[in-house]
Amino acid sequence: MAENYNLEMERVIRALPKGQKPTLLLHSCCAPCSSACIERLKDIFDITVYYYNPNLDSEKEYLLRSTEQVRLAKELGVKVIIEDYNQEEFLTAVKGHENSKEGGSRCGICFALRLDKTAKKAKEDGYDFFTTTLTISPLKNGDRLNGIGYLAGEKHGAKWLASDFKKKGGYLRSIELSKQYDLYRQNYCGCIFSKNALPKD
Repeated sequence: MAENYNLEMERVIRALPKGQKPTLLLHSCCAPCSSACIERLKDIFDITVYYYNPNLDSEKEYLLRSTEQVRLAKELGVKVIIEDYNQEEFLTAVKGHENSKEGGSRCGICFALRLDKTAKKAKEDGYDFFTTTLTISPLKNGDRLNGIGYLAGEKHGAKWLASDFKKKGGYLRSIELSKQYDLYRQNYCGCIFSKNALPKD
């Protein structure tokens, strides 16, 4: 039976010292996915959004999404860090898995690449917790993402905050907030392989 990561996050939150806001490094794939996550956690944590997505298929797409991320972070009153675009990191990591189906081994490697760097950053900069917005997607497996997050945290000595942001209507709320803030919302995960897998007109 799969663990309820949403309940685990709520248990962690209930155990936090009263009157304090721990720091949280929140890996984000895009502004729309981050919107409901930030809304839910910003009164509990001192959030810094961490935009690191070398999987994106072009620098144009990377800049478009990062610009929207910065705009949303300003609207919601949280800090943001934008890493430079380096697609070669992704292509090197997934070499040999280019033809993996969507959701297969290539995606797992991509998740691990991004969460490993987030954990490393969280440790280096002294954040109390780190997590990712990726669990808000109904197309992404919460068990898989949380497993990768826990391993990355153990590797770097950073504390993973379990999550399943799609719970409690999180995904639907992200759609509402995307409309409210008029956010650019893409129709593919981001990499050239996911883009090529889209149905052709």
